[in-house]
Amino acid sequence: MVLGMTPFTFFHVLLSLVGIFSGVVVVLGLMTARRLDGWTLVFLVTTLATSITGFMFPFHKLLPSHILGAMSIVLLAFAIYGRYARQLAGGWRLTYVVTAVISFYFNVFVLIVQLFEKVPALHALAPTQAEAPFKIAQLSALLLFILLGVLSARGFRRESVATA
Repeated sequence: MVLGMTPFTFFHVLLSLVGIFSGVVVVLGLMTARRLDGWTLVFLVTTLATSITGFMFPFHKLLPSHILGAMSIVLLAFAIYGRYARQLAGGWRLTYVVTAVISFYFNVFVLIVQLFEKVPALHALAPTQAEAPFKIAQLSALLLFILLGVLSARGFRRESVATA
């Protein structure tokens, strides 16, 4: 057990946290027209691995987390294709930005769910996740990511994107 988690759960959580941290860096790069190739690769790989490993936990019925994971994998496929196969050409630049930001949002959405499930103080505020504090946290995240998406799309649309 690592911090009360099985090694596989710890690995899954670590992937997710690296994906979230690198997602912050990548989105800041998008907003300032910087590709940040290394950070982008880390973000895409760890976020994809997070979604894939989420399906490796035992389950007996289809849950919203499975649907979100499947949606994330599809979005990441578009992001990876647009970024690497299409080299951000034409409409693939915007496709990459939108799908990357949404995938990042999905990872943060799940983080918020997990925090309200696992952190006692947050769980006490929203034990069923139907309470106002949970809804406010998720709505705030959604609004923040809509803003980040718009700023990223505007910042990264320039043809003279700098590499770093």
